Amino acid sequence: MPRRKGKWEIDESDDPQGMHALAERLYLGLRAIHYSERTIESVRHRLRPFFFWCLTRSITRPTEVTRPLLERYQQWQFHYRKDNGEPLDFGTQKMKLGAVKLFFKWLAKNNLLLFNPASEIEYPKVGSRLPKVVLSHAEVEQVLALPDVQTVFGLRDRAMLETFYSTGARRAELIALTLTDLDVGRGVVFVRKGKGDKDRCVPIGERALAWIQKYIEEARPSLVKVAGERSLFLTWRGAPFGLSGISYLVSGYVKRANLGKTGSCHVFRHAMATEMLEGGADVRFIQEILGHSRLTTTAVYTRVSIAKLKQVHTATHPAATLAPRPRQEPAPAAVEQLLDEDA
Repeated sequence: MPRRKGKWEIDESDDPQGMHALAERLYLGLRAIHYSERTIESVRHRLRPFFFWCLTRSITRPTEVTRPLLERYQQWQFHYRKDNGEPLDFGTQKMKLGAVKLFFKWLAKNNLLLFNPASEIEYPKVGSRLPKVVLSHAEVEQVLALPDVQTVFGLRDRAMLETFYSTGARRAELIALTLTDLDVGRGVVFVRKGKGDKDRCVPIGERALAWIQKYIEEARPSLVKVAGERSLFLTWRGAPFGLSGISYLVSGYVKRANLGKTGSCHVFRHAMATEMLEGGADVRFIQEILGHSRLTTTAVYTRVSIAKLKQVHTATHPAATLAPRPRQEPAPAAVEQLLDEDA
């Protein structure tokens, strides 16, 4: 039985044909074709449960893996329960299985395996889901008002929350911002090496810029520990935030707002996109701001933003209001069109 150092951490074998040694060669190969370190670390993270599962069954080499074995692993994923007793959602199962399929595809392509046992493994079907939590404008304002802006850390936190809300930046993108990424004159922020290793230029509102400038002038100097530090938002140690650190901080503010909702950095991204759509913004512009490579990813917000649908429903449905509304018969042409659509 392998010794667990932490979640899915095991003693790695020195076998050059073992899982870990060949996985390290995969990561080098991904770097060679310019995959980002974030993507490579994601693949590494998703392969760990599979390697642990194999080792507990005395399987240490990819050559020992068969299609039936991979199907058993897929079933294990389906029945696995997290520490809180909840199952892995199908999206998570798909991502973890995707890393395994990538691993064996790479092995076969590089003639390290005679065939790919994962080639016929099917992904679980993943439905199209809406964001779990979407804050209204009033709820966002409640959260934004919580930091004590009379303190160094409160001023910093207010500037960060305003930046999240104004730009829709991902947490990794926000903590990577530097002083030179702000263009106050043009009212934009340069997001460097966003998801997919892509740069983009994002508009930022005057209010967010005002809070950032106030933070830079009044709070940031006391946080800087090393001369020449360029990161915009700093911890008490004078260093940039880590992913878990900023998630913990933001989720704390959302919880303190007592909205009956939970969430962290991404709730501001959801709120920004939803409110811009309801304000009349074209979904393509929101796609550019959010940095989505596919329009279908952004289109999910068109299903969250139902203000216009609500207006039509209220104006036309006979039971939408307490006061009775006289029903109007549709014109014959409209009836024919409805019948054609139903057919």
